[in-house]
Amino acid sequence: MKALIAAGGRATRLRPITWTINKHLIPLAGRPMLAHVIEKIVEAGITDIYVNVNPGEGESMRAALGDGSAFGAKLTYLEQQGGAKGVAHVVANAEAQLKGERFLFFLGDNIILGSIKRFVERFEAEKLDCMLAFSRVKDPQRFGVPEFDAAGKLVRVVEKPANPPSPFAVTGIYLYDTRFFDAFRTIAPSARGEYEISDVNSWYVGNGTVGFEEITGWWKDTGTPDALLEGNALVMDDLPRAAFTSEGTVSLEAQVQGLVKIGKGSVIGEGALIRGPVVIGEDCRLENCYVGPYTSIGDRTTIRHAEVEHSIIFPGVALTAQKRIVNSIVGANATVADVRDSVPRTGHQMIVGENSVLEI
Repeated sequence: MKALIAAGGRATRLRPITWTINKHLIPLAGRPMLAHVIEKIVEAGITDIYVNVNPGEGESMRAALGDGSAFGAKLTYLEQQGGAKGVAHVVANAEAQLKGERFLFFLGDNIILGSIKRFVERFEAEKLDCMLAFSRVKDPQRFGVPEFDAAGKLVRVVEKPANPPSPFAVTGIYLYDTRFFDAFRTIAPSARGEYEISDVNSWYVGNGTVGFEEITGWWKDTGTPDALLEGNALVMDDLPRAAFTSEGTVSLEAQVQGLVKIGKGSVIGEGALIRGPVVIGEDCRLENCYVGPYTSIGDRTTIRHAEVEHSIIFPGVALTAQKRIVNSIVGANATVADVRDSVPRTGHQMIVGENSVLEI
């Protein structure tokens, strides 16, 4: 089998972070989001992987993820043609690569706790035409939603319904047989002007054998800041204990508790309290500070005097404010300083990008 990962889009709900970085490269547990997705696919036995990216982003994706050899896979980057016309159109963009193939389609901003191997194995063992994964959610109107009849039989999939027919969302993990492109040619753009993957799924319900399973573990669509932070926590929970290694230097006057990964060249200095799970990148310096659970800290970050918990800190950040920072995302090379360090002390000095959120 082959696989296609959707890694385009503009991620407007995550701005200003996504003004300068593709959403799928945002670090979760210290690594690009897409790296975790690729590992899930390879673990399921699929190593020939195509990555759909925005026009002009092929090289930046390749620079971040390479050719796939680090994952034991082959990665081929496909730039989206014809504009953003919906999820189904992403697959249509790869017709030359996938026509005649049975394949896995994975939305790259979906985080799942556990393996997808059982989905792939069932799809192959039962020779299904389509395989879908469902998850019970509190806001199904944001997703494609399966509709069942009185006997529990799947009858169709509805995209973002105002009145959801079930409490389930179709997650971004799909398996299709060789007829996907035939199905695609039968659908028309929706009222949103997009080719909806739900319409393709409904076609399969009426023209083939569709299997489905509920994801009983955690699944997260990382489309909002809160969901992104939760995805970061899920990835940390999914890491093996062996991943939490210390390759840095820890002062005798520091405390490191629980599962903590410390990168090469990083120094945990006097007065630092690190309480895991925490992932700290390379060449960081932390002293007289507190870093609490579910915090991911990028390379070359300095933290002094601050307290930070349940947050994603990008590389090159300086946190020196004597404040408690929680549930936050701090972009690359940002500075969060104490007002007492500025002169004159007449107020709060800020450079705030579009769509930023500040609490002061």
